[in-house]
Amino acid sequence: MTTSCFKSRVDTEYKHSTLVDLLSQRAQHQSEQKAYTFLKGTEAQTDELTYKELHLQAQAIAASLQSLKLFGERALLLYQPGLDFVAAFFGCLYAGVIAVPAYPPRQNQNLSRLQAMTADAQAKVVLTSTGLVESLKACSNKGLELAELHLLATDSLSDDLAKAWQQPEINSESLAFIQYTSGSTGNPKGVMVSHGNLMHNLALIHSFFEHRHDSQGLIWLPPYHDMGLIGGVLQPLYGGFPVTLMAPVDFLQKPLRWLQAISHYRATTSGGPNFAYDLCVRKITSEQRASLDLSSWEVAFTGAEPVRAETLEQFAATFEPCGFRREAFYPCYGMAETTLIVSGGVKNALPVVKWVESTALERNEVVKASDNQEDVRVFVGCGQSYPDQKIVIVNPESLTLCSEEQVGEIWVSGESVAQGYWNRSEETEQSFHAYLADTGEGPFLRTGDLGFLQDGELFVTGRIKDVIIIRGQNHYPQDIELTVERSHPTLRPSCGATFSVDFKGSERLVIVQEVERSYLRKLDVQEVVGNIRQAVVAQHGLEVFATVLVKTGSIPKTSSGKIRRHACRSAFLSGSLDVVKDWSERVF
Repeated sequence: MTTSCFKSRVDTEYKHSTLVDLLSQRAQHQSEQKAYTFLKGTEAQTDELTYKELHLQAQAIAASLQSLKLFGERALLLYQPGLDFVAAFFGCLYAGVIAVPAYPPRQNQNLSRLQAMTADAQAKVVLTSTGLVESLKACSNKGLELAELHLLATDSLSDDLAKAWQQPEINSESLAFIQYTSGSTGNPKGVMVSHGNLMHNLALIHSFFEHRHDSQGLIWLPPYHDMGLIGGVLQPLYGGFPVTLMAPVDFLQKPLRWLQAISHYRATTSGGPNFAYDLCVRKITSEQRASLDLSSWEVAFTGAEPVRAETLEQFAATFEPCGFRREAFYPCYGMAETTLIVSGGVKNALPVVKWVESTALERNEVVKASDNQEDVRVFVGCGQSYPDQKIVIVNPESLTLCSEEQVGEIWVSGESVAQGYWNRSEETEQSFHAYLADTGEGPFLRTGDLGFLQDGELFVTGRIKDVIIIRGQNHYPQDIELTVERSHPTLRPSCGATFSVDFKGSERLVIVQEVERSYLRKLDVQEVVGNIRQAVVAQHGLEVFATVLVKTGSIPKTSSGKIRRHACRSAFLSGSLDVVKDWSERVF
């Protein structure tokens, strides 16, 4: 898409300074248009909201919050996936209250993350549903400090309260919500996202995906996470087209439900992290595929974790008979600190794939390799930026620009870059106010991600804090994890972590890997560990210091499915992993 085309589309769509203005206009001019549909599990029943109904519910919730004089305060949103969450989120915006979306606590769940979020945000009220009130009170008895907070069940409020609503004094610079980062490399931090950030990023997504008023969204991603909330809930509102939502657990338990919903609702936009496409390939049978029609699917976005060319190829080959077009794949890159999207490709174009020599990459050099050459890394491009936003690749030590043949840290500037971290001025200064040492250009956001730019195309290679450095060579954990999961059929795909630990002054490699539940009773540990060690030596030239096989579902992950390698490393060192069997060169 050309620069002039992008600007004209932004001029057409980007009319409002806040989401409150946007929804109010939709409610006025498209009052009876269906905005949101929520699929209720395995039942045929659905919940629905028109723009007018959402507007009224938001006003009623806002009026209740305004009666508590909470303007500018934080509200913790604890809901099961569904339309109650959507109404509550807009209710906060309509009251000038800063929303803090979070996963509702589950039975026997460690509450430390939610406790940390609650304390860090200094929340004054909890918005929830009637069905969760008692369980939240029970959590208060287990150390989750909710007792001092006002608990408001928004699904029990009458729409008549909307009459008392008063338009809040907010503008594009006002904070809309705090998005707590997924914490793949550390403790979650609250990213402050303004209305202006949201409106700019929604304009980017709308242009990247080339959405129209007759587009149709289908989203299973959690609404508490940036991709599910901004891409799944807010983008359809921005574009004025309907979206069908479903609970993440319904997809995870039976991936077929996702593709069945795309078929049924004739969805044009849907997607998720790499593992979602891999799960469909592995779990959906040929008999089940026979009933699918994926010909309506125009944008199959993929992001939030490394995009694997092999996964894209397998999914395309598997579901082409169902009408899926490989040109629909849309790799993209983004993060909470940039509101959501940073870069994206060209709609209806095949993803850009590049083969790079692995040994050169260990030296942060980008050397082109052929697709049949051994010892290569395959990268899928995550598209390009738009004219009013800038991506640069920077040497993280010298803070100078890298060439196209060098790997460096990805820095971003533009109106989508968020306001900083809540109550963390020092970290905000370090991450959000970076300047190039050689030119003084800035400020930029330091993303903490590594990558390279070639011909404007962004390729993401990993996270700075995740890179394993052994004997002076860089090794990307996701590459080793892929080698490990392929080494034996008992190992669960996308459920392993690799990291290094210091032993007698040198860094040594540790592998933690989940085992498929069906193999737990007949696990040949010696064979599995032997296969892992042999594969890692053969593919990466590394000796494995320790291997820990853990129970299904026990690897720490973020809300978007990323492996929390630092949390896994801490659990390894403290001995708190849910171990099935382990092996090491020596006992610690």
